[in-house]
Amino acid sequence: MGNEPDWAEVDSYLVSTLVGADPDLDAALAANAEASLPPIDVAPNQGKLLNLLARMVLARNVLEIGTLGGYSTIWLARAVGASGRVVTLEFEPAHAEVAAANVKRAGLEDRVDIRVGAALDNLPLIAKEDSTPFDLVFIDADKENNTEYLKWALALSHTGTVVIVDNVVRGGHVSNPTLDDERVKASREVLEAIAAEPRLDGTAIQTVGSKGWDGFAIAVVTE
Repeated sequence: MGNEPDWAEVDSYLVSTLVGADPDLDAALAANAEASLPPIDVAPNQGKLLNLLARMVLARNVLEIGTLGGYSTIWLARAVGASGRVVTLEFEPAHAEVAAANVKRAGLEDRVDIRVGAALDNLPLIAKEDSTPFDLVFIDADKENNTEYLKWALALSHTGTVVIVDNVVRGGHVSNPTLDDERVKASREVLEAIAAEPRLDGTAIQTVGSKGWDGFAIAVVTE
């Protein structure tokens, strides 16, 4: 037998076969690297999964908590269509500037609203200014605040809203209740919050690939 394949090789095959090259997305990743943003964007096949999930529920109003350089934002903005919008929250002004340029290059600036500052400061403002609930919420920011972000996702949702929380498996450490790691503790907390919330029905999936061993939670608002 030959060498055993590794996760990154499989991801490379899946991406080349099912996602393909994309000049705007490739340019966004290159710009993020040039600006020294941390290389924590979703993988291309995960980005397309976000896009497909948004299209499956006919999302026209999307909230993203954690913009980084706008890579996942572009995937989501494509999904909502010309009449839709993505409100995306980014704490770091420098990251938001890179994201704005990436979104503009992709021709999607008219449907993307980047809010700069702490998400827990911006979310109450969004609740006051617009009564339109979000159809999909993607949570991918500082993990320690995930449970608070989940509460806001519920407050800004309607029956049928999809909520996705990224990076909850933490290399498998999420199963360890005694590990002294704040991100692991936060992941356990948000998963337990989903399980305890009667208005949510959710699950979580482990993933392996070019980003290592991790996973995401996905839930639907039931009432």
